[in-house]
Amino acid sequence: MELTAFDKSLLNLLQSNLPICSHPFAEIASKLGTDESTVLDRIKTLKNEGFLRRIGTFFNSNALGYRGTLVALQVESNSIPKVAEVINNFPTATHNYEREGKFNLWFTLMTQDRAQEESILEEIRSIPGVDAMINLPSNKKYKINVQFQLQ
Repeated sequence: MELTAFDKSLLNLLQSNLPICSHPFAEIASKLGTDESTVLDRIKTLKNEGFLRRIGTFFNSNALGYRGTLVALQVESNSIPKVAEVINNFPTATHNYEREGKFNLWFTLMTQDRAQEESILEEIRSIPGVDAMINLPSNKKYKINVQFQLQ
């Protein structure tokens, strides 16, 4: 599938201009000169085709009382899918991804306190196939606002 000019305009708006109202997609449709059902249909297609991963908001996790950490795991290659599945079942685990190198599975974890963090990490450390773990707690937040302006 190739992106149309409409798709590109829609994706540009979704990146930073999603209205906070009862019918945000109707408002976007108005900006694009179409109707809400067309916008919703295109969003569904773009998601199904892999151009759109999610629509959501970012919260200031620190202000909400959460602490974050980046965790690197050394996992036996045949165990990566199972370990990733277990991690994905923790509602506070995000950004779980495989990487090349000795530490080959990385994820972020948001918890309300150190005890919760330690409990979850201990459980993950005990999963068969996990050989090593590096816990890299967040000391300072850097927010990168990446937007892709599609022409």
